[in-house]
Amino acid sequence: MVATPSLIPLLSRTTDPEQLRHVHTIPARKAVNEPWPEWVHPDIVAAYQGLGIQEPYRHQVQAAGLAHSGQHVVIATGTASGKSLAYQLPALDAIHRSELRVLSEPGKLHDDGAVALYLSPTKALAADQLAAVRSLRLPTVRAETYDGDTDQSSRRWIRDHANLILANPDMLHFGILPNHEWWAKFFRRLRYVIVDEAHSYRGVFGSHVANLMRRLRRVCAYYGAGTSFPEPVFIAASATASDPGVSFGRLIGAPAREISEDCSPHGSTTVAFWEPALTELKGENGAKQRRTAVAETADILANLVSSRVRTIAFIKSRRGAESIASITKRLLDEVDPSLPARVAAYRSGYLPEERRALEQALRSGQLLGVSSTSALELGIDISGLDAVLVAGWPGTRASLFQQIGRAGRAGQDALAAFVASDDPLDTYLVNHPQAIFDVSVEATVFDPGNPYVLGPHLCAAAAELPIGPAELDLFGPSAEGLLDRLVMQGYLRKRPAGWFWTHSESAAGMVNLRADGGGPVSIVDAETGSLLGTMDSPQTHYQAHTGAIYVHQGESYLVEELNEGDHCVMVRRVNPDFYTTARDVTQIEVLDTNRSVQWGDVTAHFGEVKVTTQVVSFQRKALISNEILGEEPLDLGARELFTKAVWFVVENRSLNNAGLVEAQFPGALHAAEHAAIGLLPLVASSDRWDIGGVSTALHADTGLPTIFVYDGHPGGAGFAERGFEKAKTWLSATRDAIAACECDAGCPSCVQSPKCGNKNNPLDKAAAITLLDVLLKQAV
Repeated sequence: MVATPSLIPLLSRTTDPEQLRHVHTIPARKAVNEPWPEWVHPDIVAAYQGLGIQEPYRHQVQAAGLAHSGQHVVIATGTASGKSLAYQLPALDAIHRSELRVLSEPGKLHDDGAVALYLSPTKALAADQLAAVRSLRLPTVRAETYDGDTDQSSRRWIRDHANLILANPDMLHFGILPNHEWWAKFFRRLRYVIVDEAHSYRGVFGSHVANLMRRLRRVCAYYGAGTSFPEPVFIAASATASDPGVSFGRLIGAPAREISEDCSPHGSTTVAFWEPALTELKGENGAKQRRTAVAETADILANLVSSRVRTIAFIKSRRGAESIASITKRLLDEVDPSLPARVAAYRSGYLPEERRALEQALRSGQLLGVSSTSALELGIDISGLDAVLVAGWPGTRASLFQQIGRAGRAGQDALAAFVASDDPLDTYLVNHPQAIFDVSVEATVFDPGNPYVLGPHLCAAAAELPIGPAELDLFGPSAEGLLDRLVMQGYLRKRPAGWFWTHSESAAGMVNLRADGGGPVSIVDAETGSLLGTMDSPQTHYQAHTGAIYVHQGESYLVEELNEGDHCVMVRRVNPDFYTTARDVTQIEVLDTNRSVQWGDVTAHFGEVKVTTQVVSFQRKALISNEILGEEPLDLGARELFTKAVWFVVENRSLNNAGLVEAQFPGALHAAEHAAIGLLPLVASSDRWDIGGVSTALHADTGLPTIFVYDGHPGGAGFAERGFEKAKTWLSATRDAIAACECDAGCPSCVQSPKCGNKNNPLDKAAAITLLDVLLKQAV
């Protein structure tokens, strides 16, 4: 099947021109090859040629050459562009040559042979990479995975004998760096550190990994002093992003080069931008509801599968993936009873053998349709697909290109469709596709200097090796003040040589790489007593309150009790046709202003704030229609969050001069705040739930109408600061998203928020556009 624009009518049984907002064609691209670099050993070249790779692409040669010459480098090209070869080439060449030298001098003791460390955000990606390396059949390369699943009996052998170790940040943090003495031989010979999927290290997780990279570099420098490899070269693979070299350099704390011109071949891709129609169902304040992205995507998937078009549908949530597959099967059963068996869901949480069976069925064509979370976005080579559906914005521009790049990978033309969900960013993008294809304003955002992140990492670093005064620059300008605070708190001791860890407890245990503080809460099955998983305590009031629906590995559970004293949540298995959404009320206090810019009667600020939030109720909403089924109050305590925010202050006279009266101010500010929260991911790689907002016609600290947008993580995550830096672009998109929505008075696609504690009242859509016009008119 060849996917061309003629397949677009299959997106709907009765194609509605109002739903098909735009069509964009990504032109076909021919390969640009270059000869194998002269520095690559002939055995390595022969191994790749044995797999059918006769010549590398130009971007592979350029990136590998920079790494071979000793420069940190990030290769940021599209899906299936062969980034793996770019970082494998210098690493395998160094390993192979050093092993040949050992073999040529059997009686001589060698302790300087090259080794490499590969880091990926997931175990599955490391497993796929291991298979790829072993397929080269190089007898000199001893590649092994080293993660939480590695049995204890194998770990010492891997430490002492493997020359390519594939791990993840968690194992580096908990298992390798705290025990670096055991790894002295490995660190002394470490030539390359490969950081795969570098764009995924963003927000608080990215801030943790950035400090982890600094700790790795100082341990490498300690063991590398006086050897031929004083510091390893860092090579990253990343999806396309804004300023990948700058971002990767910030991640590792050292300057890095970037290669971003993609010279691999790809068929043309027709990308349709699809917005579900408004229905007659009414939501809050009488606003019409759109058909959900889940239901719309299931319809489209059924249409494509019934036409024998091999398709993947991506959605962020596990529950969404399962729902799309279930609805699609039901629709297909009405058309052809043989087709439902050719559709499946794919997500994390499945057993490895289940995932591999699904991957094989998809490759072979046995499966025609798959609904997947981002689990199929990374690392798994699936070729021969005709179409990709993306249900709702996947979070980042990089993820979108990763996903739509899954079609057409065998060189054929392909179809992709972005199906908008009820969200202001989705509304904006389906009406402004140029924001995706013509300009890259989104950056991979993280803040290594966040004191809530940096402080525990300084403790971990001091436990590994005392921190000397000369190392302060490595950890940034706030490190010295934080170290002195940690001394006052009794965690460290200061001596003339530096700062020392003196506690008997594990310093690494103070750090949770994938959490934002507050400690874990156990999720327990009330029927069996088994531990289902854990949740970070800041999220429990939103996701694990009494009456909430908690989803674990595709199964739904009803929360029967949130016991904060015992850090425990009791749940019971259910099969509901609804989901739950918590609502909160928030107050915000300005603690310190770090940066400000004046735009006439408007002032934009960035600084430190205290946010006091209380979850007051939750709603039940229908899975398919999003219809509100009911709302119940909650009796939960308020929580304080010390974080970073961007806020905009406007003089009353500017709003009056634009035609607004004081009675309209609250609705205008409230609506603009909701939409701005939804649009921040356009410029910062945030999720809508990573950030919060407050608006008021008279704020106690400013004395004027003010809109706040803050990071929902202790100490901040970098998102609000990015909003401050890109304020004009961000606010322009916010204004355009509201204006583009076809609703009358405001709906979830523009100015309503699913977690608004004020029940989305007051909201004034038209006044919000006027307010944003005032801000933008004076912006410079």
